[in-house]
Amino acid sequence: MSTPGRGRAGHTGQGLQLAPFRGLRYVPERVGSLAAVTSPPYDVVVRPDGLRLLETADPYNIVRLILPQAATAADRHRLAAQTLRRWQDEHVLAADPEPALYVYEQRGEGILQRGLIGALRLTPPEEGVVLPHEDVMPHIVEDRAALMRDTGANLEPLLFSYHGNGDGMTGAAGVIERVIRTEPLLSTATDDGYAHRLWSVTDPGDLARIDKDLSHQQALIADGHHRWATYLRLRAEQPAPGPWDFGLVLLVDTARYPLRVRAIHRLLHRLPAADALAALGDSFRVRTVEGPLPRALEALAVAAEGDEPGNAFVLAGDGRFHLLDRPDPDLLARTIRTDRPRAWRELDATVLHSTLLEHVWQVPDDPEHIGYIHDTEAVVEQAERHGGTAVLMHPVREDVVRELAEQGVTMPRKSTSFGPKPATGLVLRSLALN
Repeated sequence: MSTPGRGRAGHTGQGLQLAPFRGLRYVPERVGSLAAVTSPPYDVVVRPDGLRLLETADPYNIVRLILPQAATAADRHRLAAQTLRRWQDEHVLAADPEPALYVYEQRGEGILQRGLIGALRLTPPEEGVVLPHEDVMPHIVEDRAALMRDTGANLEPLLFSYHGNGDGMTGAAGVIERVIRTEPLLSTATDDGYAHRLWSVTDPGDLARIDKDLSHQQALIADGHHRWATYLRLRAEQPAPGPWDFGLVLLVDTARYPLRVRAIHRLLHRLPAADALAALGDSFRVRTVEGPLPRALEALAVAAEGDEPGNAFVLAGDGRFHLLDRPDPDLLARTIRTDRPRAWRELDATVLHSTLLEHVWQVPDDPEHIGYIHDTEAVVEQAERHGGTAVLMHPVREDVVRELAEQGVTMPRKSTSFGPKPATGLVLRSLALN
């Protein structure tokens, strides 16, 4: 079985290597409830309202580690490190007695998802073991790297998917099916409607079966591109093999538990909806569609996948919904690079960034001008409140994502939102313990 510390020296050229670790978990008696101390991943928290709600839910909510609040970035990262040490000293967080892999289950909204949380051996892109499908933003990688460096911890698991053999009786799937019939380490339900359960796997035989099964697999980064890039960056800083050669992930076998794919929407802070519409001219067909929001999203789905499918977006921010579709083919030909596969050139995210943002609206892709928001209602509300423009996207099919990733082609950043995402706060990985 792979163990943290072998890292590059123990590289065998195999597939996935998921190592057990001593999970750092909340002590139930020291917090109000496990649900009150969890959070969505750092990039899903809607700020400032969602951040404030989580901070007031419990004084030990994990958001104080993943999104600490202070005057400067350096102060934020130092504060998170101090908070993490204090919570361990106060026995709010405690390490499990022995290294384990963790079976993690989520139920809700008609979805059942199960997977394995562990420390995944980091592999360089050229090995093709881990497949990214989106570009990353350097400033986010820099921020996450500084936070991980100061805390010496992986604070939340990334979401990775792989295709098993579909057999629930053998390999990793067989271990999972057997373990879920035992008493879990924890069980809780969060306000988003999901129920969460966690079990530990420490039996050497079970760990060996998982290791053998995963050694022939490759994984798609479903959620966590910036944190994966951060893992790779921090490992490159280390002079010798060690715990930085591994990073915390949740691995889900999508042959048994298919992921849900949703879109990530854009908030154009400095572009009013009226100006965005006026700049379009004849480059797109524009129609005002009836609300409320669910009806507008239905119109978007029909335009994207109906009888005449194609690129389509909904703009909001002026109290109405505007459907954009049927872009001018000549405009697309002038603004979209031709050295990429057709599937990439036809992505909504490609058309949005290459044609609309860069050419038509001339909006720089930086945090001052563009926000990336997962929640549809939140992005519309913020656009209307602050006089910006919300660009609502239609989700990309998972098979398209995987096809491009296998070709080594990355999509524009924040093109997809796979889920359900693991709750942050159920198990952490301290590198000092591994």
